[in-house]
Amino acid sequence: MNLINKKVTHKRFGMGSIVRHNDSSIEINFASENKKFVFPDVFGKHLKIHDKSVANSLEKILQKKEMERKKEEWKKEEEKKFQRKNQELRLEHEKLMKNHKLHPESQMVFWCDTEEKNSSFSEWKVFSGVIKSGNNKGNPNKPIRLHQNSAVLLTAIDSSMPEKDRRILGVYMVNEDFIGKLCEDGYIPAHSKYRLQLTEQESDQMLFWEYYVNKKSPHKMTWNSGKYRYLDNSWIAQILLDIVSLKSDPKERELAQQFFEHFCKMNQIADQELPKPNGALMRI
Repeated sequence: MNLINKKVTHKRFGMGSIVRHNDSSIEINFASENKKFVFPDVFGKHLKIHDKSVANSLEKILQKKEMERKKEEWKKEEEKKFQRKNQELRLEHEKLMKNHKLHPESQMVFWCDTEEKNSSFSEWKVFSGVIKSGNNKGNPNKPIRLHQNSAVLLTAIDSSMPEKDRRILGVYMVNEDFIGKLCEDGYIPAHSKYRLQLTEQESDQMLFWEYYVNKKSPHKMTWNSGKYRYLDNSWIAQILLDIVSLKSDPKERELAQQFFEHFCKMNQIADQELPKPNGALMRI
């Protein structure tokens, strides 16, 4: 847009003509001197151009710039809200981490279906499922007992096999900063280090019901419904100790041993006093 020699009127300096301009500034010759202004902002309130067609074009430029300014302000405000929310979540997280008290059953056993047998280990996370009824129907389950000290045990059973033959596929500690109470999406991610997958041969030797017992019906081996159960902290320790003995590869055995020691430390378990497994299978 060529504005050279266009006549203008300024509220303070009176009549003048434009002598030069670019994308960010404009220079106007008034009766006594030349003045520079910010372009196109000066046309908003202080400066009027006499040419109506140019005035209309400038008005559109100003409207577009105003829309961009408001959009930028909105983005900044949204960013501030996001930062405030993050800060609140961090403070809540720190409070929960600081005040956490160990629950005697803060471990999870998960039933993997055919697809989850692969995805659980490729993605190293599981989904706790959705709420089936009530006001929160359809929302993800919150694994409220899980905390830094928690492990997730992955199990599966062939459809043709009885429940007593449920096998342990692997186990992982939850992610370092995971808190079940704050889990909104229902996904439970694995720790960056403490995660173990068993081979098929190893899994055949690790039967879930050798460790787990329904305390109300100690001789029954039934899962019923749902994707997961909570279980005793000591039962996971027993499982980890047996995995250490099972592993023949020195590196895997060392990781399993470190996992076991870390788990016992996080759950205040004295490994020397750990009882032998006494699940439902051991009571037949």
